[in-house]
Amino acid sequence: MLMNERIANFPQQMREAIAIGEKAQLSAATNKIQNVLITGLGGSGIGGSVFSQIVDKEISVPVLVNKDYFIPAFVNENTLVIISSYSGNTEETVQAMEAALKQNAKICCVTSGGKIKEMAEANGCDMILIPGGNPPRSCFGYSFTQLFYIFDFHQLISTKHRADLAATVALLDNEQMTIRTKARAVAESLVGKMPVIYSEARYEGVAVRLRQQINENSKMLCWHHVLPEMNHNELVGWTEAHPEVVVLMFRSEDDYSRTQKRMEISKEVFLKYTPNYIELPSKGTTQLQRSIYLLHLGDWISWYVSEIKNIDATEVNVIDYLKGSLAKI
Repeated sequence: MLMNERIANFPQQMREAIAIGEKAQLSAATNKIQNVLITGLGGSGIGGSVFSQIVDKEISVPVLVNKDYFIPAFVNENTLVIISSYSGNTEETVQAMEAALKQNAKICCVTSGGKIKEMAEANGCDMILIPGGNPPRSCFGYSFTQLFYIFDFHQLISTKHRADLAATVALLDNEQMTIRTKARAVAESLVGKMPVIYSEARYEGVAVRLRQQINENSKMLCWHHVLPEMNHNELVGWTEAHPEVVVLMFRSEDDYSRTQKRMEISKEVFLKYTPNYIELPSKGTTQLQRSIYLLHLGDWISWYVSEIKNIDATEVNVIDYLKGSLAKI
């Protein structure tokens, strides 16, 4: 399956993910959960970043997203550790799981197989199996969706998100052609340029996802930052002409009012130094819907850039080279 076919299949993937979550067989924690660690990298880990920002106003325990070999010292028998590795063989995540087992954490794995599956079975850990055989970045819907069911099962969030997930899929279905038309137009503006992605802090996970997709699908460098933080540092970097830069600004109705004012003032600064400024407004009535709408739009943008450049969006030879080299050590 080509990358554009995988992106087009995203709404259906989320439907399948919902069905998987509904049937998940999980076990109650022996101890009261006092904190949560979601650990995973790349396409397997970005779901935790987006999810944690969606539920942060509802959940009453700390949630940390980890993207490393190591886990924090606070992890113990009162910690819920969610191991997210699409392949099940991500070496950093395997090591993190080994550490979580030693710390007697409550562990739930989201994977398609590999070493993570073997470790989960050997140690009696909860596990949600998702379909394998695809690039991890093309399976965001599978891993991201399971987080709602895991948190719901442990009574860390309410069940309202189930209806919201269904509404999100319906939104994507209704907006598919509009999303693709917008994405194509944006992609044409990015070829030969340096994308710079900005968003409100609560949508940083979505901004990171677009950065990652431009890196992997479009084979381009770019960077991202969030407001208000960038107003305290990066804004000072906008002091000379950068015609090679295209600013992509995510906007949502629920962006904090003061941050919206900051976005407008920052826009004035950007336009002094680059003529390339594009706003990407979200659609939807909840943060979940808006996040996934923008995420899907970004996925299409990254693929259209690859099409215009006539390159293979799926190929990640340099990552394969890195993994191969590490395997020899």
